[in-house]
Parts: sequence; C-alpha cells; structure tokens
Amino acid sequence: MSSLRHDWARSDVLALLDLPFADLLQRAHGVHRAHHDANAVQVSTLLSIKTGGCPEDCAYCPQAARYSTGVEAEKLLPLETVIERASQAKAAGATRFCMGAAWRSPKDRDVPKVAAMIRAVHALGMETCATLGMLSESQAESLREAGLDYYNHNIDTAPEFYADVIKTREFQDRLDTLGHVRKAGMKTCCGGIVGMGESRAQRAGLLQALANLPEHPQSVPINRLVQVEGTPLAGTALLDPFEFVRTVAVARIIMPRSMVRLSAGRAEMSDELQALCFFAGANSIFYGEKLLTTGNPDVHADQQLFARLGIHALQIDVEADAAHANTVHADITEGACADEVSIAAMPA
Repeated sequence: MSSLRHDWARSDVLALLDLPFADLLQRAHGVHRAHHDANAVQVSTLLSIKTGGCPEDCAYCPQAARYSTGVEAEKLLPLETVIERASQAKAAGATRFCMGAAWRSPKDRDVPKVAAMIRAVHALGMETCATLGMLSESQAESLREAGLDYYNHNIDTAPEFYADVIKTREFQDRLDTLGHVRKAGMKTCCGGIVGMGESRAQRAGLLQALANLPEHPQSVPINRLVQVEGTPLAGTALLDPFEFVRTVAVARIIMPRSMVRLSAGRAEMSDELQALCFFAGANSIFYGEKLLTTGNPDVHADQQLFARLGIHALQIDVEADAAHANTVHADITEGACADEVSIAAMPA
C-alpha cells in the first residue's frame, strides 16, 4: 500500500507527468489496484439549488453575472423540489446527492434553508454534499450539525496561475474555507480544472497543492474545461486528451486513497478516453444529464459504457450512529446494479 505524503515537491510531480505514457499508466494502475476495486465506480448526483447571478469573475463559469452566457439568475429552490429530485436520484441508483448554489458565499439567513435540505436528503438514506462558495467557521459548523457529509470547494488551479483565472478572491480564500470544513469534521471534495491555458508545470502545481493539503481530499474532481460562449475562456486551445489522462494518473499516484472523479467535460470525452481514465485511476463520475448548467452524458449512455467495460458501481450504506446523531458512517460496498454510477461536484 502506498504511504500518504504531504511533502510533494513540484519537480517530483512534474517528473511523474513527464513519464512515458505507458509507464505512467502502469504505475498509476498499480497504485489504484492496491487501494481500490479497479472495476468499481462511485455514485453521486448533482442538483443546482440556486442557479446564476454569482458576483465572482471566474473566467470559466457561465453562472457569473458579469458574463452573457444565457444563464439567468434564479432563486433558491424550495425544499419540496429538492426532496423530489433527490428521491428521483435515489431511484435511479445514486447514493450521494450533491447540492450546488451559485454564491460567492452563503448569507447566514440562507444556511438554515440549506440545512433543512441536507436533513431531508439524509432522511432518504443518501449521503449529502454541498458546494455553496466560501464558508465561515460558524457556517461550516452549522452545515455539519445538519448532517452534511462532504463539502466541495475546488482550488481550481496552481497558486501562481490562480489570478489569471479569478480576480475577485484569492487562492488563500479557498484554503481558508477548506480549513473550516476540516475543522468542523466534514469530508472535503476538492480538485481543479485543467485546459484553461495553464502549462504542464502549472498542472503539476495544482496536483502538488492538492496532495500537500493537511489531509488529502476524500474526493478529488478533475474537471476538463467546458468552454461556454460568453465566458473569457471560450476559445481556449483544447487540452490534449492524453494530457488529461496523465493528470488523472498522477492524481491517483500522489493521492492513493482518494476517490478521483471524472467531473465536468465528460460530455466531450469519447468512451475510449473515459476508459483510459478509469484504467489510470479514476473511480467516480457524474451521473445524469446536467452538471449545474453544462451538459453531461445521459444515464443510459453511462450504463452502456459500464456494461461494455465490465465496471460495476459502488453502493454506499449510510447509517446514523444512534449514540452520535450527527455522525454518518459510509461503508462502500460493491453494488449489484450497473446504473448506480457516481456524479460529483462541478467547480465552485
């Protein structure tokens, strides 16, 4: 079993990315098999509970109010709608339900509303995840008390490239929120986006920053930029697909126990590219037609791909500890149904 490290040098990570492709995949697959079922994929579903109108200037995001992308600002969804969509997701085989809101950070008055959603989804027997923007320490604690299992907060890119993509907040702001989430006792879902014009060395910087966090994120979404007309990054040169696979492979090697998630951009990936990513160590995907405001492969297509590859889904058993009402235990076991696939959080 690979030991967990939090002292990766940029040169070490870059050396992995520079390995001959076959050598890199062989090493990554070996690490993957040592820590995970190599033929299993995790299941989650994502719902945008508050779409559009975000004041941030993230150059990749169609939900930023300052860009003309056709995404209209909407109010927070009512609790009844969230319960209905979560029930549908569970019926389709999802075991984790993620809720995303286009906020810079939630207002204190919004937290009880989201907390009610978390409790309701938990009552369905599902794991819960949220991505709401930056959190204060007290807000993180409130979400934990409501039973939130995972909080998604991506660092997006390497520290030195961050200001090229986002100017309305700083890289340290992301780290601060992740610190609040860990202190509150929640699991972190944290990754980044590739294909935004960064260099290979900067992709190494993203992976280095993730692996050197005080605790490896339990879920690491690797997003491939979805280019949306009207955003500043529309028209960016497309990332070489093999470079994307390399990124997944190195994420698996340096964060061996994390779930590495194929996140945004999968609608543009061929089945063959996804298969390479699974071999390289990806073991979680988004399941459903939409990731917040961008497309995603439909459920039937994913089921067919799983069947062709001989992949089965993981089923997560969520049970409340009677002695600790706010504690959730997630034991991952093999799922019998091929439609229990994973969906992870979009960049927030």
